[in-house]
Amino acid sequence: MPASEETSSGPVIHDHRRIDPVTGQVRGKHVASKPAGTRGAGRPAPGTPGDETTDSAEPAGSARSAGSREDQDIQETQKYPEEVPEVVTQETATGGRQQAFSPQNRAEDGKRAAELEAQLAERTADLQRLQAEYANYRKRVDRDRVAVREQAVAGTLSGLLPVLDAIDQAREHGELSGVFKSVAETLQSATSRLGLVTYGAKGDPFDPKIHEALTSSYSPDVAEDTCIEILQPGYQVGDRILRPARVAVAEPSTGPDGSSNEPDLTVPDNEDN
Repeated sequence: MPASEETSSGPVIHDHRRIDPVTGQVRGKHVASKPAGTRGAGRPAPGTPGDETTDSAEPAGSARSAGSREDQDIQETQKYPEEVPEVVTQETATGGRQQAFSPQNRAEDGKRAAELEAQLAERTADLQRLQAEYANYRKRVDRDRVAVREQAVAGTLSGLLPVLDAIDQAREHGELSGVFKSVAETLQSATSRLGLVTYGAKGDPFDPKIHEALTSSYSPDVAEDTCIEILQPGYQVGDRILRPARVAVAEPSTGPDGSSNEPDLTVPDNEDN
């Protein structure tokens, strides 16, 4: 440390703080380099220990030299104007810095936020539309899968109907016995598991949608068209009719007004003969 910066009481501490802790003013470039509590560079403040000894040792012209040094300090301070202090920003929780935004920046940010919200709404609508289309696609695929399965099962069972008719005829004539009976029961159980249903019974009302009339007659015992005999049973899978029941139909012999429905088969007399 230079000898000019030492006193009889010890080393001198320089205060390099840019802002004066007492006045709160920003110090000049030269003033900031002075020792703390002094008016001149390298001189202790008045009232410090050793001040009296130093003053007594100085010559009589030291007061004038101290005054000239103070004037020089003031001139150098005016020569170097105060610097604009830096803007101190507050650290954010994420380690970033909070910056002041001008009105123009706020307007641009608001416009950008509105554009982002519009894009978000558009993407959300696209996603909802895509989800609805996918749901409809899945329903259509499931419906088509069921229809294809029913069609395949119906085609297979339609080819087995003659075999089932032969089994029914053998059962009616008492020829279904032994191993043949076991095979027939197994086949009928398998077709039942596939959804094959047999319909048609004596006394059912005649329905042209599910019945096929092979013969027709009149009977006073019926009040409507009735199946009086089942010639071949009908088969269906679900709502699909594989083969209508083939039946003999009896019609009422009298109409609602009591007149006969039977045709008049009498031959009129030939008056010319």
